Amino acid sequence: MPVKNRFAELLPEITAWRRDFHQHPELLFDVQRTAGRVAELLRGFGCDEVVEGIGRTGVVGVIKGKTDTSGRVIGLRADMDALPITEQTGVDYASTIPGKMHACGHDGHTAMLLGAAKYMAETRNFDGTVVLIFQPAEEGGGGGREMVADGMMDRFGVQEVYGMHNMPGLPVGSFGIRPGAIMAAADQFDVVITGKGGHAAKPHECVDTTVVAAHVIVALQTIASRNVDPMKQVVVSVCTVQTDSTAHNVIPQVVKLKGTVRTMDPEVQVFVERRISEIVEGTAHALGARAEVNYQRGYPVTVNAEANTRHAVEVARAVSGKVDDNTAPLMGAEDFSFMLNARPGAYIFLGNGDTAMLHHPGYNFDDNAIPFGASWYAGMVEARMPAA
Repeated sequence: MPVKNRFAELLPEITAWRRDFHQHPELLFDVQRTAGRVAELLRGFGCDEVVEGIGRTGVVGVIKGKTDTSGRVIGLRADMDALPITEQTGVDYASTIPGKMHACGHDGHTAMLLGAAKYMAETRNFDGTVVLIFQPAEEGGGGGREMVADGMMDRFGVQEVYGMHNMPGLPVGSFGIRPGAIMAAADQFDVVITGKGGHAAKPHECVDTTVVAAHVIVALQTIASRNVDPMKQVVVSVCTVQTDSTAHNVIPQVVKLKGTVRTMDPEVQVFVERRISEIVEGTAHALGARAEVNYQRGYPVTVNAEANTRHAVEVARAVSGKVDDNTAPLMGAEDFSFMLNARPGAYIFLGNGDTAMLHHPGYNFDDNAIPFGASWYAGMVEARMPAA
């Protein structure tokens, strides 16, 4: 099951799809053009069923194998949305939409799954059914959650599900994966600190919310350094500080903080949520202010099932032979986690070579990775549902 010759033949066509998506990026659930093009291509390939509007703007395609004695149904997922970033790549197929670009490679993911779909619709060299999942709103909108909530898994009978993400820094053609937790849960919090504003020359008559906020920010760092077992991963980052004054000589009445929490363990996640409120409210009270905390749960931990990870590794080794099956977990988050919570499966990283990091305005997907990714997608189907 090496890189399939058919994908070498299809590479110019798949690359053209990818670059078209790249030129026309869309955000979150507003992916009508992309989803419409995906559905059009799937119908052109001869898929047995194509359904639009799953999870608001998701697309699902169904391809039946030559036989179906196994009754097995495998789901393959790609994400479609872009990011609100101004592109700085200089490529001739750069984004044509100001302030939007495919800075995470979802254009490549979508194109690779489309390539795999075309190949599988042509060959149908498997015993069972493959469900092709094209998801909107991975970048913060929870499109994976919405597609699951829309009944996708039960409606199409998905029994196990697999996803892929490109990874800059890994050589093209290489894969990285691990069993268990591979990407973090991502929560966020908003803090409003209220004190007593006034003239900067008379701080003794005020309750300085800027000073309170500074103490809160420093104190929150003790969660990772002093409260959580150092063998367990946690990140607490305050990323935004906003006062209700921009003057040089005004002590603000209100300061607002925004931040994120990343954890790999549900028990740590629960503890950190409680500890943030304790630290913020206690610190503010000690300094004469009051504080309100709004903590919001986001994407859960992305957890690869043991058996499904082994299957994914076997196919990746057959495709390229370059597989790190104990790759380090990442503190980034991924809403494929909702699908893995609904069905067993695995999530794998595909090398994207020496390019800018994900979410950087200079990032670009390497089209040379397409045959490897498309081969892995198709290989998962043919390996898990071998032709009878």
